[in-house]
Amino acid sequence: MAYRADPAPFPYFRAARCSVNCPGPCARPVARNAAADAAPLSFRRRPWRRMLSLPAAAALALTIAGCGRGEAPAPGPRPVVAMPAQADERLPAWTLPGEVQARYSTPLSFRVNGKIIERNVRLGDAVVPGQVVARLDPADATKNAASARAQLTAAQHQLDYARQQLDRDRAQARENLIATTQLEQTRNAYAAALAQRDQAAQQAALSADQLKYTTLQADHAGVITAEQADTGQNVAAGEPVYNLAWSGDIDAICDVPESVLAGLTIGQRASVTLGPLPGQAYSAVLREISPAADPRSRTYRAKLTLEAPSPEVRLGMTANISFENPAGDGSPTFTVPATALFHDGPRPAVWIVKAGDDTLELRRVEVLRYDARTVTLAQGLRDGERVVWQGVHTVTAGEKVRPVPPLHPEDHAS
Repeated sequence: MAYRADPAPFPYFRAARCSVNCPGPCARPVARNAAADAAPLSFRRRPWRRMLSLPAAAALALTIAGCGRGEAPAPGPRPVVAMPAQADERLPAWTLPGEVQARYSTPLSFRVNGKIIERNVRLGDAVVPGQVVARLDPADATKNAASARAQLTAAQHQLDYARQQLDRDRAQARENLIATTQLEQTRNAYAAALAQRDQAAQQAALSADQLKYTTLQADHAGVITAEQADTGQNVAAGEPVYNLAWSGDIDAICDVPESVLAGLTIGQRASVTLGPLPGQAYSAVLREISPAADPRSRTYRAKLTLEAPSPEVRLGMTANISFENPAGDGSPTFTVPATALFHDGPRPAVWIVKAGDDTLELRRVEVLRYDARTVTLAQGLRDGERVVWQGVHTVTAGEKVRPVPPLHPEDHAS
């Protein structure tokens, strides 16, 4: 094969080009050619033409390499996770998280201001009615009570003198020894002394009560569930010092969402299971539903009374409260994973794999209830129809698919 010299940009080497059927330079160095150097510049190949020959060579190589190969086979049907719908034997129970609390729980606080000098109970202690749980410094209250008693004594002496004077004036008036106006003045003085005595008596009683209020007593039997003030602290009247959970009835408290509220009625029974006590279930009765929703969570507080709690049930335990669903209109319901729910415009829908041709159909459904991991459908499905469980946002109507079971069915359990 003969080579024709090309001008090279370097002084000692020159790119050689094949004379026949060569799409670009072969990058083979050859010796300098004096005749080529002397040729006019217009006869020399320009460097940009050599650069353009590289893509052409690549395209030609790809064309030659692709000759003789067949076309790529068409992709098969897309696999989708789909399972037959099965009608529920009964509506699943509403299960809500909750907490065990005492039915009655009140804060214990002093009725007067003062400084706490003594606390007699601690968190978790059981108390009985009338038991002293804390004391305030009684110095100021003692002085006020003593002052009120002194004022009462003075008012009582003033009343005794006014009564004696009234008796003398009445006797003299019967003998016409004094004027009628003097008797009326004596009666007025007696009435004023009587009122002052009564006022002093009430003030003395109030001071005695305030002295008594420096001692905090438990008004019911129960358990101390919180300590909110310490010894040496100055507290205001009504400021909580302890929180007392009454002995007796025990409640299970839960927050009910709007979707569940319509199915609950006062007196409805429920089953309560406690996390620390596995394997034990307690019967409870719904006794109260909040009439207004919480402004933050938009849920309604429900309180259930445990009918026969065992001694192992402790306040504050976490609970799962299951309400039995009331019977519907007799139409079947279907519970599917929440991942199967799609939409058709504003309406909820699911993807159905048609029998026979395995193509997809988007069908509207009516959702009866939403749970944490499942949804219950009231209308739109028939027993045995295959429902797409996963990937509902990646398929289209009329697409041919290949249904496969889920790799981990337990992940879709309720």
